[in-house]
Amino acid sequence: MSQVDVYLVRAFSISGQGGNLAGVVLHADALTDLQKQSIAKQVGVSETAFVSQSDKADFQLAFFTPTVEVDFCGHATLSVFWLLRHLQHISAGSYQQETKAGILAVEVLLNGDVLMSQSLPIWSAEFSAEDIAPMLGLQPQLIAQSGLPIQAVSTGLVDVMIPVPYGVLDCLEVDSDAITRFCQQHQCVGFHVFEMNPPEAIYTASCRNFAPAVGIPEESATGSSNGALACYLNRHFGYQRAFFEQGRAMKMPSRIVTQLTVDNGELTQVKVGGEGAFSKLISISMD
Repeated sequence: MSQVDVYLVRAFSISGQGGNLAGVVLHADALTDLQKQSIAKQVGVSETAFVSQSDKADFQLAFFTPTVEVDFCGHATLSVFWLLRHLQHISAGSYQQETKAGILAVEVLLNGDVLMSQSLPIWSAEFSAEDIAPMLGLQPQLIAQSGLPIQAVSTGLVDVMIPVPYGVLDCLEVDSDAITRFCQQHQCVGFHVFEMNPPEAIYTASCRNFAPAVGIPEESATGSSNGALACYLNRHFGYQRAFFEQGRAMKMPSRIVTQLTVDNGELTQVKVGGEGAFSKLISISMD
C-alpha cells in the first residue's frame, strides 16, 4: 500500500484565516484518473488539484471534487501556485498552466499572492426569477427588483449569476436537490448568488456559491465564478476592478480580487487572485 502526500492550502484567505481549503498533490504524473478521484474523495475538500508535467505549459493541472473531475478550479489553482512558491519550487513571475479549460496564465507576485488569468466570458441562457427564487427560499420579486438578469456565465466553469437585495444573502433557504436537478438539466456547475454592497463598503459585492450537482453544498471561495461575476458586473456597471467577499455564512470569510482589462471597449483579459495560507499536510493511503 502506497501513500500520497496531500497539502491542504487555504485559498483566498484573509491574514492566514478563512478562505477555501484545496488539496494539492505534487508530482502526480503516475496517478490514474481513478486514483485521483479516490484521493479527492478521501481528502474530502471541495477540490483537489493534481500537478503533473506538461509539454504545452509550465505545469499540467487536473481538478477533482469528491465525486467528479471538473475542467477548472480557481481556488485550487491559487493553492497550487501559492504552495509552489511557498516551497520555493518556483519564484515570483509569470507561468502557464495546462487545464481542460485551456492554457491559462498565472502570475505569482513578490508578496506571494497569485493572480490567475481566466477565459474570456461566455454568455449563456437567462432564467426567470419565478424559476430560480423557490430554490433559494425567496419570493421572485425580491430577485426581480434588482433589474439585473439571472444569467449563466462562464470564465472556465458555467455558473448562474443570481442577484439578491442587500441584506438577503445570509437568509437563503437552499433546496440542494432542486439546484442539482436544475444544473444537470441546464449543463451548469452551480448558483452564484450575490448582493451588491453600499459604495463605501470594502467589498464590491458579497457572494455565496452552491454547487451540489458536483458534490459541493456550499463553497467559501470560488475563483472561477467570481471571474464570471466580475465580467457580469463590468457588462452592467462598467467595473474593471472588484473585491468580493465570500464564505461569511460558513464562518470562513474569504477575499477575492478581480481585475479586467478593457481595450477599445472590448474585454480582453480576466484576472482573479488573492492570498494563500498553509493549513496542513496529510497522507492518503492507496491500494
